[in-house]
Amino acid sequence: MSDLQGRDGHSRDGEDSPASIERVSIDAPQFQVAAAHPRRTERAVALTMLVGLCGFAGFGAAYFQAASNFWLGISLGIGFLGLGVGVVAWGKYLMPRGPFSESRHELSSTEEEREKFVEDLASRGTVAVERRGFLVKILAAASAVLGIVSLFPLLRSLGPLPKNLFYVTKWKKGSYLTTAEGQRVHKDDVLTGGVLTVFPENDVGGALSQTMLVRVGEPGQNMVTMPSRKNWGPEGYLAFSKVCTHAGCPVALYQQLTHQLLCPCHQSLFDIGNGQPGVPVFGPAPRPLPQLPLYVDSQGYLRSRAGFNEPIGPGFWERGGTE
Repeated sequence: MSDLQGRDGHSRDGEDSPASIERVSIDAPQFQVAAAHPRRTERAVALTMLVGLCGFAGFGAAYFQAASNFWLGISLGIGFLGLGVGVVAWGKYLMPRGPFSESRHELSSTEEEREKFVEDLASRGTVAVERRGFLVKILAAASAVLGIVSLFPLLRSLGPLPKNLFYVTKWKKGSYLTTAEGQRVHKDDVLTGGVLTVFPENDVGGALSQTMLVRVGEPGQNMVTMPSRKNWGPEGYLAFSKVCTHAGCPVALYQQLTHQLLCPCHQSLFDIGNGQPGVPVFGPAPRPLPQLPLYVDSQGYLRSRAGFNEPIGPGFWERGGTE
């Protein structure tokens, strides 16, 4: 508030005279800053804000590169520490100290008094900021960087759009069933009741191509899961995507007595026997496991007739499937 002091108190008619309003210079003691060396202090404040800006930028880079929590915490801590110290030091050492008081005899003011008061308040209210224009810019830059990097967790955590990623895997017509060691699977390699994780030769170890090969029947037996898939299970073999249709966890266990595949993450249970082609019978999985059609070539190796009959993995927007 402005410091209004009358030169000679009240006028003869009991009212303050317009001439009694005295404007205090901005160089008055109450408008001086606490810092003994303002320029040096201003540079120090600017430096701490720049450190904060760099900290926020480092957090954004670390998050984008999927760095460890250690570097995420260090960079974000440096950012907030630098910005906080700078703002506190600015307010404590570079703003007017006061005290500010107003001597007032009458609650009413003349038009001239009001005009001078507004002019006086406007000039004093901006001087502390106008003198520190560089600090304002640094503060604005640090705040802008913080605002931008705060969006990173939201945008990056959503992950890339799936597009056609789950519609087509590396399985195609004629692909050899291959172990994780790169060995082709022969029809005699797995005993009845046995399981094996297999991949196409061009994507060994691929997360989307991983497939559960199960020998449900006896050698020479053709396994039929449904009428439209009469030749999909030669020599007692059935193959289903290992990517659970609930949350994408690997379906890793097989119960031979019940002919069921189990996802250990959330206990989804899929029936692959009794005419049930990977249908979920327990747990949160909403849809069957896609089946891979198989055949045995002239040398006895297991190969795929085509890719999976439908998109693999959890459901997503506008997902479709074909039989």
